[in-house]
Amino acid sequence: MSNSAAIRHTVTQNRLPSALADAAPLAGRVFMSAIFVISGASKVAAPAATIGYIESAGLPLAPLGFALAIIVEVLGGLALIAGYRTRLVAAGLAGFTLATALAFHSNLADQNQFIHFFKNIAMVGGLLQVVAFGAGRFSLDARR
Repeated sequence: MSNSAAIRHTVTQNRLPSALADAAPLAGRVFMSAIFVISGASKVAAPAATIGYIESAGLPLAPLGFALAIIVEVLGGLALIAGYRTRLVAAGLAGFTLATALAFHSNLADQNQFIHFFKNIAMVGGLLQVVAFGAGRFSLDARR
């Protein structure tokens, strides 16, 4: 068997069943989006506390940051679930998530902040997978 035939054989053998391959990206988008939608909703429910937290991190224009965070988290999370402009939305959420890791969770000597920082980094990795591979079959993007 030639090298290219061996590679084709390996790829063919490692494929997921089509129903799972179609459903997995949707499930991944829903799971990935949950943290954004819930976080955005909690900010809406407690604006003063959220603005105070942003100010305590030393960031300027906390009310503007508050509004932008809600827009990114809620609208970005819902767009990711729907699979609407998925690669662009995932890239935006990845940038937002990396920025929040650096701005709010950079005290790596604090074990809690260490965990939050690397949770955000893991989320960025998952979002970059969405950027690379798209939304999948069950998405608004697939309807185009």
